[in-house]
Amino acid sequence: MSPAPSPVAVLALHYQNDVLHPDGRIRVGLAADDPVRQQVIEAAGELIAGARRLGVPLIHIRISFRPDYADLVQNCWIFRKTAEIGAVQEGSWGAAFFAGLEPDEQRTNEFVIRHQRTSGFIGTPLELILGKLGVRRLIVAGVSTHSVVEMTVRHAADLGFEVVVAADACAAAERRIHDAALESMSLIADISTVHETLAQLEATA
Repeated sequence: MSPAPSPVAVLALHYQNDVLHPDGRIRVGLAADDPVRQQVIEAAGELIAGARRLGVPLIHIRISFRPDYADLVQNCWIFRKTAEIGAVQEGSWGAAFFAGLEPDEQRTNEFVIRHQRTSGFIGTPLELILGKLGVRRLIVAGVSTHSVVEMTVRHAADLGFEVVVAADACAAAERRIHDAALESMSLIADISTVHETLAQLEATA
């Protein structure tokens, strides 16, 4: 069965073990017992559950590379560092989705996309999937705020999508970097919370 058209979709970015788990190789820079970590995980879970409850298309985007990193273009520090620390290797625990935030492959309007750059659009079928679904508005959340979230949001805005960033389901290694990225994105996207975003969706459903 083909998924039903929808004017809005949720993008869940990099909710993976190497990024979110205290034992991950990348992490968000938070200590294992930092309450902010759990707050981000809970907000992400609320967003994913809300999208499913409301029947909104949900697109999970994860990053991974071959174990030898032959498919990783190491043209900048962040990609060279990924290879150096052995992060997000395809097939590894680190590249897998964080427990509780993983996709439900039984749903017709839930998708998984693998990418290898900072934007979720580059080298992926994301734009084609959104076009097929008739999506005009995106709700974006993930880790890190200043990297995959901001790059994907900017790409989406340039493609003509209206964008909402669910800020409490995002995180960066330092709070000041997270806040700076949100302020920068506020020029091209609405900055909101998961609760406010889901409430607006319910009101317009």
